[in-house]
Amino acid sequence: MIAVAVTVFVVAYILIATEKVHRLIAALGGAAVLMAIGVVGSQDAFYSHDTGIDWDVIFLLLGMMIIVGVLRRTGVFEYVAIWAAKRAGGSPLRVMILLVLITAIASAFLDNVTTVLLIAPVTLLVCDRLGISPIPFLIAEVLASNIGGAATLIGDPPNIIIGSRAGLSFNDFLAHMTPIIAVELIVFTLILPLLFRGSFTADPDRVASVMALNEREAIRDTRLLVKCGAVLLVVFVGFVGHSAFHIEPSVVALLGAGVLVLITNLRPRDFMGGVEWETLLFFAGLFIMVGALVKTGVIGTLATWAADATGGDALVAVMLILGVSALLSGVIDNIPYVATMSPLVHQLAAGISDPTHSQALWWSLALGADLGGNMTAVGASANVVVLGIAARAGSPISFWEFTKKGSIVTVITIAVAAPYLWWRYFA
Repeated sequence: MIAVAVTVFVVAYILIATEKVHRLIAALGGAAVLMAIGVVGSQDAFYSHDTGIDWDVIFLLLGMMIIVGVLRRTGVFEYVAIWAAKRAGGSPLRVMILLVLITAIASAFLDNVTTVLLIAPVTLLVCDRLGISPIPFLIAEVLASNIGGAATLIGDPPNIIIGSRAGLSFNDFLAHMTPIIAVELIVFTLILPLLFRGSFTADPDRVASVMALNEREAIRDTRLLVKCGAVLLVVFVGFVGHSAFHIEPSVVALLGAGVLVLITNLRPRDFMGGVEWETLLFFAGLFIMVGALVKTGVIGTLATWAADATGGDALVAVMLILGVSALLSGVIDNIPYVATMSPLVHQLAAGISDPTHSQALWWSLALGADLGGNMTAVGASANVVVLGIAARAGSPISFWEFTKKGSIVTVITIAVAAPYLWWRYFA
């Protein structure tokens, strides 16, 4: 059974990484094979906390997707982007910096895929008005979304998986991840002029046309925006205080989605269109495949090998996880990588007596996977989404064009993260 579980997982992983077939087909196909031949059963897949689908992750994403689907109808994201362009005085560099900051901050509180889906079309509009290539702006935004999304539990799908597996709360991420991500964002912003040198020359006449845009016209429904704002505020309070309220973030998100749907009287097709069913089903298939590795003892064996390789030294383990996570998350999507690594890190953490050191393993996994997702065009889901948007808009971004910029940013951000982990948890 071990050989079968590993073979199915490796084949599915290769298909996902090479995009020979759609990742949903690879994940569900792998899960179906494992269940059909009896490696895992329905009890393992649907009811077990250790080997089954993590329903907290699924329903947290579902609830937030419904909320964002309603929020999308207000036009608030378009408003913010146009406002930023005007406040930048039409300067391409200042426009990039503002859009990067908006994207990073929004990605901390919304899924980064959703954020780039909403910001990218507006970026195309602004760049068209300025008469400049949107490619550097789109690349900068998706890099910023992956950095900013690392700051909170809900900002990046890998964090949701890590939080669920490790029992880490929204507040834990605020305390441990947000400080270093704020530093990373400052560093990223400072290198933008060098990273995209030669991309900031605009036609003065085009600049004047941008300044003439009225951002207020972007808001399509003020009453709906007020309702969304009120519900989001309550949801974020629920996230921050869920340990005190004894309500899981997944339940908070679903309650928020339910209340918003009730008070807006929208039809299901108006908000369910924003739900990324492919992503949710992909997660389900992935959880089942990883669960098979846990059930057959593969993860436990790997954890033992890793513990032996580090000699039981927690600092070595943390740095090893950080580096390997950054590298592998750049080569393959960081979502399946974290889903695979989480049980292994859980095993490693259980063998470390110092709780501070054991928790540092989880933060090194989060930083390595989130920041490493910037390395290549397939390192994170947001990267793939932006490349698709750019191609449809007639401004295709090549794999290597993205990777050339992304790899530089990844090396710099990982270099900043490593001393933080040492100083925060070991010094």
